[in-house]
Amino acid sequence: MNLLFVFLQAAGGGDYSFLIMMVAIFAIMYFFMIRPQNKKQKEIANFRKNLEVGQEVVTAGGIYGKIKDIEDNIIVLEIASGVKIRIDRNSIFANVANQQAK
Repeated sequence: MNLLFVFLQAAGGGDYSFLIMMVAIFAIMYFFMIRPQNKKQKEIANFRKNLEVGQEVVTAGGIYGKIKDIEDNIIVLEIASGVKIRIDRNSIFANVANQQAK
């Protein structure tokens, strides 16, 4: 409580405008930066959780492919005819249909 009193004294002798301004700046940052980012991360996590065999996806590195097999955290991705790679589930970025629609 003493620290708050010191800040308020430094801001103008008990004037609450500094404190109100700081709260407003934090609120603006939360609603325009933090909240949308958390929402996007939840959407990506939900997408990765619902991956299915046969689905065409894009990896974080930009590799397009079709899911051939799903193990716990390993995805077998076919990137060309007969060429399969094993990648981590967290490196799947988006659905190909969603990427082409943008």
